[in-house]
Amino acid sequence: QVQLVESGGGLVQPGGSLRLSCTASEFTWDFYAIAWFRQAPGKKREGVACLSYPDGTTDYVDSVKGRFTISSGDVENTIYLLMNNLKPEDPATYYCATGESYGIATLAEQDYDHWGQGTQVTVSQ
Repeated sequence: QVQLVESGGGLVQPGGSLRLSCTASEFTWDFYAIAWFRQAPGKKREGVACLSYPDGTTDYVDSVKGRFTISSGDVENTIYLLMNNLKPEDPATYYCATGESYGIATLAEQDYDHWGQGTQVTVSQ
């Protein structure tokens, strides 16, 4: 069972930046995807960014394109979400998720089998 642990959430002013981290216990597949989702109170969970391994293809929801970047890091089994120019509509609990992908990463919840517990992002003056 893959276990995911998110970190890096916190309080930031509008226009500020945060970097979220997601560390996995292991990745057991040759082809997999890892993604960040978010859920604000009273709203549905939405896919924010995804990364396909091993080809490195990424995708983003339109509302974060140009502001957020998903990447693998120099720490083994760790994925990052760099969030720049945070806006009042970005606060939410952010979750990372992973699953076997057959080479395609998506922003659809049903494509991910393993989820972290989430980290809270707050944007306020």
